[in-house]
Amino acid sequence: MKRLVSVLVAAAMLFALCALSGCGSSKTLTLNVYNWGEYISDGSEGSLDTIKAFEKWYQETNGVKVKVNYTTYASNEDMYAKLSSGAVSYDVIFPSDYMIARLAAEGMLLPLDFKNIPNYQYIGEDFRGLYYDPDNTYSVPYTYGVVGVIYNAAVVDEADAGGWELLWNEKYKGQILQFNNSRDAFATAMYKLGIDVNTTDRAEWDRALAELKTQSPLVKSYVMDEIYNMMESGEAAIGAYYAGDYFTMLDAQADGVDLRFYYPERTNYFFDAMCIPSCCQNKELAEVFINFMLSEEPAIANAEYIYYASPNALVYENEDYREELGEEAMDVLYPGIDNFRERYNKLAYQNLDPDTLGYVNTLWESLKIS
Repeated sequence: MKRLVSVLVAAAMLFALCALSGCGSSKTLTLNVYNWGEYISDGSEGSLDTIKAFEKWYQETNGVKVKVNYTTYASNEDMYAKLSSGAVSYDVIFPSDYMIARLAAEGMLLPLDFKNIPNYQYIGEDFRGLYYDPDNTYSVPYTYGVVGVIYNAAVVDEADAGGWELLWNEKYKGQILQFNNSRDAFATAMYKLGIDVNTTDRAEWDRALAELKTQSPLVKSYVMDEIYNMMESGEAAIGAYYAGDYFTMLDAQADGVDLRFYYPERTNYFFDAMCIPSCCQNKELAEVFINFMLSEEPAIANAEYIYYASPNALVYENEDYREELGEEAMDVLYPGIDNFRERYNKLAYQNLDPDTLGYVNTLWESLKIS
């Protein structure tokens, strides 16, 4: 009888272990990831497909299959609208800093359990405790960078380049691209005018709107990801965009196109980070995914693929990565900016209060229909 009891206990323990680990199970876990377009290494041109690499690693490590459903958005505002509708469920999202602050303030993010994210140790101290997540509760930095101006030197006179004024230069009417989201578009005007991009003074936002309206007749199109093809092909000659994307365009520019890049003196410093929204269905799996993306091979693959600066020491201290990127790209992506934290906190977008945000959205709609 004792032997039978022992056998039954052992069998029960084995069953419990298998239930936890998934051994012998055909069950497939699902992870819903929502990210920016063209913002993760996807296996093209010989790069590592980091999503498939995670699926393979997870099954080999845990004996359980996982399927990542990966979808993309074009702007923080699009992502916010989708989440706030309550009609969707995502497990990992990649919002920008000011949007992280907003999502956290509205209870739309879950606190992270860093026991499941040990690779967080590789995030540099300069990239922790920033205004949007001062206690490092809700986010793990994914990339960071600075907004600059991309222009085609085959069309644009070098003497005209250097500031935000280029985007208002009537010589290039019909060849200028503007951001197709309120925060970035208004910022170009506000930095140009010397206005604080986080002001609550409606008169200042009105000034920025007036500046955008003077620009509007010169604008060929309001764009987000569409800027790639338009700048690469020479269809447009000037556009403000994120530093890393300049190199993507440079690699694909057509014959006769000569793309160049510069930072205006006043511009936006930004972070994008991995977060878990409150609608998440599998928080632990989401944290394991975030930790995997911080490990060396996928982190370097993502940084090389999207050409954005990485806050991960496994990336920016890697000699092979630095050599592969080249001196010009390192200088642009990792500029030696004195007092980086100070400039970031002074110039970067922060979370606007609801009244100001509502007013900005109203102004944006008026610009788009004018």
